[in-house]
Amino acid sequence: MKLLPLPDQPTHRKPSPETEGLSKRLRKISPKWLIYSVIALATFVFIVQAFRPTPIPVDTGFVSWGELRVTVNAEGKTRVRDRFTISAPVDGRLARIELDEGDKIKQGDVVARIDPLPLTSSVKEALGRLAEWQAQRQGVATQRPKEANLEQARQRIQAAIANQRQAEARVVQAQAALEQARRDTQRAQQLQASGVIPRKDWELAELNQTTKAKELEAAKLTAKASANEVEVAQAALTVLQQEKSDPDYLLKVYNARIASVEAELAKLKDEAARTDIHSPVSGQVLRVQKKSAQYVTSGTPLLDIGNVSNLELVIDVLSGDATKIKPNDQILIDQGTENKAIQAKVRYIEPSAFTKVSALGVEEQRVNVIGDFTDKLLSFGDAYRVDVQIVVWDGKDVLKVPLSSLFRCGKSWCTFVVNNGKAYRRQIEVGQRSDFEAEIRRGLKQGEVIILHPSEQIDDGKRVSSR
Repeated sequence: MKLLPLPDQPTHRKPSPETEGLSKRLRKISPKWLIYSVIALATFVFIVQAFRPTPIPVDTGFVSWGELRVTVNAEGKTRVRDRFTISAPVDGRLARIELDEGDKIKQGDVVARIDPLPLTSSVKEALGRLAEWQAQRQGVATQRPKEANLEQARQRIQAAIANQRQAEARVVQAQAALEQARRDTQRAQQLQASGVIPRKDWELAELNQTTKAKELEAAKLTAKASANEVEVAQAALTVLQQEKSDPDYLLKVYNARIASVEAELAKLKDEAARTDIHSPVSGQVLRVQKKSAQYVTSGTPLLDIGNVSNLELVIDVLSGDATKIKPNDQILIDQGTENKAIQAKVRYIEPSAFTKVSALGVEEQRVNVIGDFTDKLLSFGDAYRVDVQIVVWDGKDVLKVPLSSLFRCGKSWCTFVVNNGKAYRRQIEVGQRSDFEAEIRRGLKQGEVIILHPSEQIDDGKRVSSR
């Protein structure tokens, strides 16, 4: 293609009449007036700028949609769920514990030993005392009257009673014979006075009366003796019965002593059998509290055992925050900026609070929240300190603003919205709030510019500029 040359531009153009008129007027203006005009214009511009309000520099943010997570931030620690503190079961000399922290053990392994010799000696001594008391009790039992002796005493009583009855019968018989002799004597006296019988017969009748009187007296003495024999026989039986019951007290004493020694012996045997201390579970040694050989008393803690693969979280929070937490709430354990947070969940909230003094010296009511790990743990052990966040509310698509943009206006919430370089106060409705952001339910739209950390200088309608 052949390029054609451009036409020559005209070197001179005749000015238009308007241009010539303006040029003539400018030439007529004095340079002095021109200078004054420039100075006046500059002064006017300076005065306007001087009295015009300077925009206040502010930090700004934006209203946006996104995820909002409300958490309770706290410190906690890990804890072995089933922790066993093994204590000395008996008094004695503890042998040196060969286990160290971290050693793995199985259920039933011997973890500590106490010298059994003193207990064995005590068992032998108790056995000797038991044999002694049993022998003494047997000796008391042999002192009892035989049952045959008691039966003989009963038979003697029965015989004495029979003799007494016979003697009483003879007294009655002698009394009747005496009465008859008296009547015979009176009759013989009357007959002798009448001359019917001789005096000798009367005297024989009187002699018979006297004899019968003596027989009656003898019968009464015999009856009295028989009664005494009955009393003696009964007294003998009573003595035998008392002799039989007298050892009961001693037997009770010996039985009590024997029972005491048997209980002591059972305790000593049980303690002697427990001088080898076994692990109740499989796991690891968490802490050895008594390493060296020494004398220990019953109940002295020796070592702690647990399974570090079965950990739980113990998080103490303020009692006011505890009311927001529910079972199964998500727990996030911070591992640093480069690692993903470990997941856990709330198992339960302890029903009782406790008092704790904060670092500032303020007494606070706090509550323990117990959580379970849901992620697999690789590096955590017992009593590790952790920073946790307990998620009490989570919104996936929420209109939100930075929390620093909000301030109180009466009983409501307000914020400053930037529009055309000016700040305008706007009342809003706030929903859920985290430590850094807040949910906006009414009053703002996505993309609007808001002022962060508004100061007292900012007011409705004032000019602002973003830093």
